[in-house]
Amino acid sequence: MKTAYLDCMSGISGDMTLGALVDAGVDLAAVNAAIESLSIAGCRLVATEVKKNGFRATQITVEHQPEHAHRHLHHITDMIDASQLTPRQKDLAKRIFTRLGEAEAKVHGTTIRKVHFHEVGAVDSIADIVGSAVAWDLLGVDRIVASPVPTGRGMIQIAHGRLSVPAPATAELLQGVPLAESHVDAELTTPTGAAILATMVDHFGPLPAMTVERIGYGAGQRDLVEQANLLRLFVGEASDAATSDQVWVLETNLDDTSGEVIGYCTTKLWEAGALDVYTTAIQMKKNRPGVMLSVLCQADKVEKIEKIVFRETTTLGVRRWPVSRHKLERKEHTIQTEWGPIEGKLGWIAGQPPSFSPEFESCKRVAAEKNVPLKAVYEAAQKAFGPSQAG
Repeated sequence: MKTAYLDCMSGISGDMTLGALVDAGVDLAAVNAAIESLSIAGCRLVATEVKKNGFRATQITVEHQPEHAHRHLHHITDMIDASQLTPRQKDLAKRIFTRLGEAEAKVHGTTIRKVHFHEVGAVDSIADIVGSAVAWDLLGVDRIVASPVPTGRGMIQIAHGRLSVPAPATAELLQGVPLAESHVDAELTTPTGAAILATMVDHFGPLPAMTVERIGYGAGQRDLVEQANLLRLFVGEASDAATSDQVWVLETNLDDTSGEVIGYCTTKLWEAGALDVYTTAIQMKKNRPGVMLSVLCQADKVEKIEKIVFRETTTLGVRRWPVSRHKLERKEHTIQTEWGPIEGKLGWIAGQPPSFSPEFESCKRVAAEKNVPLKAVYEAAQKAFGPSQAG
């Protein structure tokens, strides 16, 4: 599977994304041809090799005639529809702008049709987003993965006055995206960069197992004292055996909590959206038998899960750390048996036939309704799943 990995060590912006894509081999002339078809007078992208804290990279700047237009979303989508972009490129560009428009509308308390694109409606931002959509299409990857994203810190000046980092639209767009801590007093991730991530990235986590074929470096406009202001792009072939993502493990040891309380706590953890909850018998200090409570959850659930553990048990501390998870492709599936439908899940490796796993609750319901052994329902479900259903 052809995979791209965005190493967002110094955040991400539209021009950094374009720089990394062009540095990784995307034809700038083809991107410029698409930009020119937007009918913005004199607009074109210029690539320059620069150095950031001693490391070379490609920096993209937008050349255009001065203008002071504040566009609405429909103005921009009309420009894209009238351009010579391919249908896929138009769809990508409009999806990025729509995500951005939804975020701007929410933070300003208006509708997506009425929201003004100020900085993002300017020519350079239009060129960055449309150019990035075209460049991603030309790169032709099957999957995009990105690292956790630092936003920076401090204050910035925008059309609405001084605001703390991240800007409101950026924060809105990064909901559900794992963020990385940063001590850099600057805006590292812009609304444009956040919109590209929110629209394009399939998974967030560490660099996946892959054979790297190309590496591109995109430079930001700012020179940072603390680190090189670069976006690094890896392009290569990753194994099709499993998809991967990053989740969190939370654990605590308990030697003074009753089994009833632990059972109640695990129920509350499942209700809160935990991916997995389990207990392990352990031996603790002073030869006390204890229980290790372990929880697997998504990054956006960590604080909620941790609060439940603290509230419902006697623990004084919770260990937590991120882990990389590999998983098969999967989807819900229903098969027909002699006793009726059974719900379950298909799991498969790309290029190989899927396997079927019946859901316990569905099998239990059928067993109770038909007064047959549960194991017989499982066997019937597996038997009913054949090559025709696998297809």
